[in-house]
Amino acid sequence: MPAHQPDDPFEDRLSAALHRTGGAFDSPRTELTAAGARRGRRMQVQRRAAIVGSVAALALVGVGGSLLLPGGTPDASPSSLAASGSKAATKAYSGDDVVRALVKLLPKGSFTKTEARGTDEELPPLAVGVFDDGKGPAAISLGLDRIPADAGEIDPAAQVMPCPDDGQGDLDSCESGLLPDGSAVTVYQGYEYPDRREDTKSWGADLITPAGQHVSLIEWNAPAQKGEPVSRPEPPLTTVQLKKLAAADVWRRIIDAIPEEERPTASPGGHGGGALMPDYVVMRKLTLLLPKGLDRRVGVSQDGYGSFVVDDGKGGSLVQVNVQPGMSADAGGLFGSGAETLPDGTRVATRQEPGEKGGAGVVMWTVDTLRKDGLRVVVSAFNTDDQSKAATRAKPALTMAQLRDIALSPRWTSKED
Repeated sequence: MPAHQPDDPFEDRLSAALHRTGGAFDSPRTELTAAGARRGRRMQVQRRAAIVGSVAALALVGVGGSLLLPGGTPDASPSSLAASGSKAATKAYSGDDVVRALVKLLPKGSFTKTEARGTDEELPPLAVGVFDDGKGPAAISLGLDRIPADAGEIDPAAQVMPCPDDGQGDLDSCESGLLPDGSAVTVYQGYEYPDRREDTKSWGADLITPAGQHVSLIEWNAPAQKGEPVSRPEPPLTTVQLKKLAAADVWRRIIDAIPEEERPTASPGGHGGGALMPDYVVMRKLTLLLPKGLDRRVGVSQDGYGSFVVDDGKGGSLVQVNVQPGMSADAGGLFGSGAETLPDGTRVATRQEPGEKGGAGVVMWTVDTLRKDGLRVVVSAFNTDDQSKAATRAKPALTMAQLRDIALSPRWTSKED
């Protein structure tokens, strides 16, 4: 099957795909928090594991024991029972279960766990660690999640991480295709930094099944995604091994054990009752709208909200968007006499003011828009990567004009990306 190749530039499409399902992975460049439990899932599938073109990956942090492979490692087995709503009790998998399953599928060598999550935690299952097959330690991250049921019919080929169009991206290789069961998988070989300022390679596999199960696997030729020197010429797993490991049945069983989450809707009353845009959609659209050439780190997302930390070479700058349906005509008086009204009836208000959380010298630049149908899109940028801390740069990385373009983009009302 030919690779899925939409019209959008590769780096935008790649970053969107990596973050689509929200919060499968925690990344050193992302430092995500468990915002709103499962509904606060963000889009790291992956850069919750990162990869090419400014995508971020899993943070290799924590402590863990060393495991020898394959050496009689027990199969991942259910460690407990968990009830999901009114459904009958279903099997749950612990973080150690996920690690054991990964260890069993890896080639002979040792694996030192650095982080793991199971199916009964606030964020999706995860296994992160350092694998050594005798040729040098290599960071490996595995993230498991599902595309929410309210995403509609799943088209794996359209949802899986895309390969670049000719002349785009900075990959040594990329192949995307269908498995016999209809699952779509992309396997690639690339670099942690698109400009190759360091020799860290980032290889991986991204797989989505017709049932919406999402497996993301990434490996590096260093013991950490960032901050550690290269320890071997290439990551340990070949593209064939990556594809086979990502397609293992055990991941689908584990994903099926993730409790279903209820997606909240906007409250009725003054703000109307339309459904909030799912977090993975917010992040995908924001990814596609960010200016090109920025190094991106995934931030936090929840339904109706998404953020990234971007860097234009002058330091991190937090960019966030709020998407609220069903807002009243004046949105609480925010669109007064000073607001601009466009020919289509959209109202636009701009603000440049101090940050909201007390960080010294922090400024917040905002473009606030309200469409005639009640959809309010608010985009803000800061001169720091953390509002609660001091400013790290003179101005936000995005101009007011760029924030305006993002807020007024027709993508926010389109059913497509």
